[in-house]
Amino acid sequence: MGNTEGNLQWVERARRHIPGGVNSNNRALPWPMAIVRAEGAYFYDADGNRYLDYHAAFGPIILGHNHPAVNAAVREAMERVDLVGTAVTDLEVLLAEKISEHVPSAEMVALCNSGSEATYLAIRLARAVTGRPSIVKFQGTYHGWHDAVAMNVISPPERIGRKDPLSQGMLQEEIDHTFVLPFNNLEAVGELMDSRSDEIAAVIVEVIPHNIGCVMPKEGFLEGLRTITHANGSLLIFDEVVTGFRHDLGGYQRICGVTPDLSTFAKAMANGYPIAALVGKAEYMERLAPGGGVFFAGTFNGTPSSVAAALATIRELEVGGVHEHCFQLAEMAANGLQEIASELGIVMTVARFGSVFVPYFMEGPIESYEDLLRNDTERDIWFRRSMCEHGVFMLPTALKRNHVGAAHTEADIAMTLEIARQVLSSMPAHVS
Repeated sequence: MGNTEGNLQWVERARRHIPGGVNSNNRALPWPMAIVRAEGAYFYDADGNRYLDYHAAFGPIILGHNHPAVNAAVREAMERVDLVGTAVTDLEVLLAEKISEHVPSAEMVALCNSGSEATYLAIRLARAVTGRPSIVKFQGTYHGWHDAVAMNVISPPERIGRKDPLSQGMLQEEIDHTFVLPFNNLEAVGELMDSRSDEIAAVIVEVIPHNIGCVMPKEGFLEGLRTITHANGSLLIFDEVVTGFRHDLGGYQRICGVTPDLSTFAKAMANGYPIAALVGKAEYMERLAPGGGVFFAGTFNGTPSSVAAALATIRELEVGGVHEHCFQLAEMAANGLQEIASELGIVMTVARFGSVFVPYFMEGPIESYEDLLRNDTERDIWFRRSMCEHGVFMLPTALKRNHVGAAHTEADIAMTLEIARQVLSSMPAHVS
């Protein structure tokens, strides 16, 4: 990482005025870093150190940092209209139409600002539609920081099978109304529905639990959720905050052919600008209209700059070639890492889907959070931190996914693999 004097000065100032020195808990790093510039596949810290970025801000950056077409669209929009906060803008209409064109479940679209807002709204709407209080989520999945879902995200072994709230200050009533089940276990879902059929408003699922890397749904799992929820009169909510637009313009639902009642989108929809969407069946979404019974508001909903960024991002993805490019490079990275680990005799399973890949320091198969308890956390973090020290930024937190974007090149992947070989070759037998 080189010099850190400038980074340290900024971080010390940040800690004096910002709790913990960061504005989101997961941004904290074990070394001082202050980022001052980002462009393409790279970002730069206050001391001029350059990093090849696979973190991509947890996934929004799909076209590359400071993409010229996206930024140009934002400038054009801001020169014409800024935040007015009444009626509707032409840009909002265009974006809603565009999302409905691509996403199978998007009969209607409601715009907000973050994935957490979108999932909170989805749960409120599901409770209103069904008249029921409870929801089901899965161990290891993340749906935001609000009380209804902020539990059993990254749980220690002794907390699996029990409620594991992520934060102090959460309402016990919300905790009691959230049931947590193992991912990929339809039998557990069926048993809960049989015993609590009149309580369950919705099942919310990360269609691919990218919160814990890249755990794929078993064949028939999402279809089974669709069947079970429909039979029980519960709603099925797909959380596509990460998968949407990154893996397909229509989300993973278009890939798997399962259409939920409601879906949430954010992240890659606007290449880093803050925006999210709740979409779904018109008969449900119409309840969000004024007088529809479900209150929905937000000063910054549909902010023109973010909407323009989303429209520009979608246009770039529609042109073609972006997804294919990202998928090919992610495959190159994943296969290369697996080959290097095998050659060096290091136990590793590299999982990948689309433009997302993650090295686990364990043997497969990996079908649930419980399987990931076998991951060698110390080696995982040591590898990630060592890659960062060599200028390849992979978030130094175990299980976290890596993202390939349109700005990455074959040369970037080749460099990454060369550095990975150096790092893995120097990995001590016992990491602490």
